[in-house]
Amino acid sequence: MRVVVFGAGAVGSLFGAYLDRAGHSVLLIGRPDHVAAVRANGLRVTGRLEGTFRVEAAVELHPGPAPDAVLLTVKTFDLARAATALGRAVRAGTPTLLPQNGLGVEEAARRALAAEGWTEPEEAVVRAVNSVPATWVGPGEVRAAGEGEVLLPERRGRAAEAIGRFDQLLRDAGVRVRTVESIDREVWHKALLNAAVNPVTALHGVENGRLLESPYREEADGLLLEAAQVARAAGVAVADDELRTDLERVLRATAENRSSMLQDLDRGRPTEIDAISGELLRAARRYGIALPRTEEAIAAVRARTGAPRGARAERS
Repeated sequence: MRVVVFGAGAVGSLFGAYLDRAGHSVLLIGRPDHVAAVRANGLRVTGRLEGTFRVEAAVELHPGPAPDAVLLTVKTFDLARAATALGRAVRAGTPTLLPQNGLGVEEAARRALAAEGWTEPEEAVVRAVNSVPATWVGPGEVRAAGEGEVLLPERRGRAAEAIGRFDQLLRDAGVRVRTVESIDREVWHKALLNAAVNPVTALHGVENGRLLESPYREEADGLLLEAAQVARAAGVAVADDELRTDLERVLRATAENRSSMLQDLDRGRPTEIDAISGELLRAARRYGIALPRTEEAIAAVRARTGAPRGARAERS
């Protein structure tokens, strides 16, 4: 298949490498320095996947050979802009995967695509939950930093054909895939875990595995259980013990990874604090729930945004 990976950061580039290894034709859309490095020397991947992958790369997506699928892997705050560009350049109805963090992702992408003439975006857009960790090393190089999986909805409804395409595509590429009865519940679940892990790792400059230790674990637990109140108010059944167990599982599986929020601070880039913790806070206010720890974390991360952390290595 011909696959466009729109958003060739750490996660998008790693998925591009997996797909290239499986024999698919891959086009990465990314930042100029990354694109230049990939064109010159190939995409270098280290860690749990090793190799140099000769994939196509471009800074912008232009009309051309029709892709069979699109992985829209930009950060949540860039989603509307990227979906607009995608809607202009790619045939309407092309299966499009959304593995972003945060809430309200699918609705935002559908609105942007519909504005560009996609008459039935709900048939093409597939929401996913990704826990495959990837670390940005530098232009042209990423690290496969641990094990994870991609959760997809069950193959039913108007998007059944698109779901089936991504199920086959990712499995063939060697990515662990699991289908779930309620993708909305899993999106909420991931948002809660992200709201616990990302701010703590980012503010303390530590890898995920360090959150298994004091005092980081207590900070993460406090954010997690506070945010769980919002999920329950929204009708999502989550138990505190289940969340604590899943948090420990995720931290152990991704112990070597530097969270995406930490990587963004390292690079002096905007973070997804508003798409993750900010969305939870806005929902909490609608339900009349106070989230003091979350508010403090948001303020602290915002204060650090745009201040590079120097040339610290992003490898574990």
